[in-house]
Amino acid sequence: MTLFAYTVADDIGFAPNPFHGCCTLATCKPELRHAAKLGDWVAGVGSVTKNQRGKLVYAMKVQGKLSFDEYWNSSRFKQKQPLRSGSIKQRYGDNVYHRAESADEWIQEDCRHSYEDGTPNPDHVRRDTKHPEVLVSQEYVYYGANAIEIPTQFRNRSEGDLFVALRSYRRNFPAELESAFISWLESLISEVSVRGDPLDWSKYH
Repeated sequence: MTLFAYTVADDIGFAPNPFHGCCTLATCKPELRHAAKLGDWVAGVGSVTKNQRGKLVYAMKVQGKLSFDEYWNSSRFKQKQPLRSGSIKQRYGDNVYHRAESADEWIQEDCRHSYEDGTPNPDHVRRDTKHPEVLVSQEYVYYGANAIEIPTQFRNRSEGDLFVALRSYRRNFPAELESAFISWLESLISEVSVRGDPLDWSKYH
């Protein structure tokens, strides 16, 4: 069991997408999505620039790992397909990539990573599809704008605070820290998975 941690730079309900009864990470962080295995934990920590330093935005235990096409074609995740004219949750659906039937190229649906006019953004397409894998979890907690403080015992360490300034993502934590932190994450899980709106909703809506 491995702990992955990264900074949630943009928290708008897209990456991660915590809605419709499961948490998914389907865009951004392609290297993390590729490296994480079933049973691992992913922790999204707060951005320093958004005054969330030292806070936990969300955590998920990886219970499923799908290809983009499996994700797109599954009736289970139909609600996560984006609808830009729909509700705020529907606008930020992350089920956005699938293959064209007659070609190897990726189709990017009109979504958060598209241009304003709905046309594909090739930079996002290239980055998101570098590893076309989706992490899925029903064992998760999402705080968003209500991000909670990470206990000081995990941050005040001789090697410094390992939960800030995460350029890409961090793994290979000291064994005792990793074990204790995962135990703390497990203690947060309950029937109430979503405990706040995405932080950036207040900026855009």
